[in-house]
Amino acid sequence: MKRQFRNPIIEQRADPWIYKHTDGYYYFTASVPAYDCIELRRARTIQELGTAEPVVVWRKHEKGRMSGHIWAPEIHYIDGKWYIYFAAGGSDECETAWEIRMYVLENDAESPLEQTWAEKGQIRTDWESFSLDATTFEHRSVRYLVWAQYDLETPASSNLYIAEMSNPWTIKGKQVLLTKPEYEWETIGFLVNEGPAVLKRNGKIFISYSASATDSNYCMGLLTASDTSDLLDPNSWTKSPEPVFRTSEETGQYGPGHNSFTVSEDGSADILVYHSRSYKQIVGEPLYDPNRHTRAQQLNWNEAGTPNFGIPE
Repeated sequence: MKRQFRNPIIEQRADPWIYKHTDGYYYFTASVPAYDCIELRRARTIQELGTAEPVVVWRKHEKGRMSGHIWAPEIHYIDGKWYIYFAAGGSDECETAWEIRMYVLENDAESPLEQTWAEKGQIRTDWESFSLDATTFEHRSVRYLVWAQYDLETPASSNLYIAEMSNPWTIKGKQVLLTKPEYEWETIGFLVNEGPAVLKRNGKIFISYSASATDSNYCMGLLTASDTSDLLDPNSWTKSPEPVFRTSEETGQYGPGHNSFTVSEDGSADILVYHSRSYKQIVGEPLYDPNRHTRAQQLNWNEAGTPNFGIPE
């Protein structure tokens, strides 16, 4: 039975992240249009997240670092504690406005809605540059971080990297390049690989990611590795030569991307969560157009055990 959703699930929420916890609740967070805080919602079903009361659990600093561009939060539950990964820069009037970096919050309360979040600081990578969209996953008792960061040779190129972690806010060892924008569909408007999301199924590790500018050209690619391979070896990963999810004129959904994965209420189906716009023409800078809405649809599977994203519904 295919799960159907009344889309959009939540309006004006970009970079959506939905996590189903062991308590039976779905927890939702995303970029808010003002880029000034992190909010959480909780509901028993994915659809009900749309009417759940948002709770602001953290607000930007008044000045300096972490005072602007609060982007793409994700909530994770690791070793009995809650963690939120997010990106932040400075306020528009300060010199750190576009010095986007990755940060972590921690909460040891039973419920992440409790206002007891502690700042664990910046995730330090091998070099200082524009970095964002941190996500984390565990495999074979090893925790990894995957994120997007500008390299030093091509400062405007956002690549994806992976590294092992010593704790939920610290990487160890060398960071490894997974993918950089190289195909035409990854380089429209900007050179972008960002927004990684990890799914483990069928003996494989899949990492979806988003590419190109955040207008109607925004789309998704896919990396695949065997779950028995060395995930820190770039040769373990293969990259889709074509987008796996992109604008659909047929359904009127433009620029789908920056996704996450969750599961249906009964756990029997994988659910793709993403944002898109319902129109193609954007006035001004796409980043400040608020109408990227959270949507959800069932993720289907090919006979070969690979995900079939279909088209945005």
